[in-house]
Amino acid sequence: MKIPLFDMTRQYESFRDEVLNTLDNIFKTGKVILGPHVKTLEEELANYVGTIYAIGVANGSDALFLSVRALNIRKGDYVITTPYTFFATASCITRNGATPIFVDVEEKYYNLDLDKVEEILKNHPEKDKIKAIIPVHLFGKTINLDRLQYFKEKYGVYIIEDGAQSIGSKWNGKNAFSVGDLSITSFFPTKNLGGYGDGGMVFTNNEDLANRIRKLRVHGAAKKYYHDEVGFNSRLDEVQAAILRIKLKHLNEYIENRINVAKKYDELFKKYNLTDYIDYPEVFEDKSHVYHQYVITLKKGNRDELREFLTKKEIGTSIYYPKGLHQQKCFEYLGYKEGDLPVTEKATKSTLALPIFPELRDYEIEYVVKSIYEYYKK
Repeated sequence: MKIPLFDMTRQYESFRDEVLNTLDNIFKTGKVILGPHVKTLEEELANYVGTIYAIGVANGSDALFLSVRALNIRKGDYVITTPYTFFATASCITRNGATPIFVDVEEKYYNLDLDKVEEILKNHPEKDKIKAIIPVHLFGKTINLDRLQYFKEKYGVYIIEDGAQSIGSKWNGKNAFSVGDLSITSFFPTKNLGGYGDGGMVFTNNEDLANRIRKLRVHGAAKKYYHDEVGFNSRLDEVQAAILRIKLKHLNEYIENRINVAKKYDELFKKYNLTDYIDYPEVFEDKSHVYHQYVITLKKGNRDELREFLTKKEIGTSIYYPKGLHQQKCFEYLGYKEGDLPVTEKATKSTLALPIFPELRDYEIEYVVKSIYEYYKK
């Protein structure tokens, strides 16, 4: 049995005709850049997440970069973020000239440890230069939004929510993206709402910030050929917007299916008596976790050895992430050393992402868990 980490093809078959008809209509009109589908998707997604504005951009990395730029964060400023995330969460800071402050993550769900964040906000020798926090709702698990709101009010910092993996998630009934001065998501194909190419979105309730992002994405021009500042070329493609509009109609169903996959994993780990060997992200019925990834942590055994064992059984897995960002060569100048962020460093050696997508079948999930059981029995 061959089980991929992620499979787009099963989902595509369910709306193939609608996609092809929609694309044919786009090509007939000739409106392929910032056309009506982009505008409508922006409106639909703003309504879905509960913000006033949504601005489509070329990808999630640009969404982060433009958000930092729109807040005028620059050289001499500091931004707090997590070391246990995709590279773009930190590069958006350094590409704007500012300096990241990496703060360790919490156990199990690996979101920013907000107690440690507050220690930095209180005690950093240049705390007045800390302009923002970029928390990540990692793997689809929403960070504590109430605490982020408190940080905004207490310490006067901006919040940029990195929700590249978490669209549709909640915290105590609040939607992700509801606290950020700016928030972003990605439409990379593997995401819960993924396109058939790159794409991203910036969300905000601030009209001035929304207008700034709109200018920045088209070379700094509010009016064509009239440039208020030097901006960038970062537009969401009309084709991707049209596909995303089709998939958005099914997003809640996809999320429910992912939750059910996670629930099945949970049940099977208990059935096969694996809870002494691994830790796993239990199901939350309140959608505070939407399971972009289903990541286990090994308590016993060797992660790389287990992965090799599963690969031989043709089970797709991935390691998110093999190094903390503070350990990356390009950030050596920041002066972090081994042991500075111990939870992150442990996670890089002990976590493994298992197959998860809405169309994953029960017997496939059981094959994955049974194979893990065989590894430990062996």
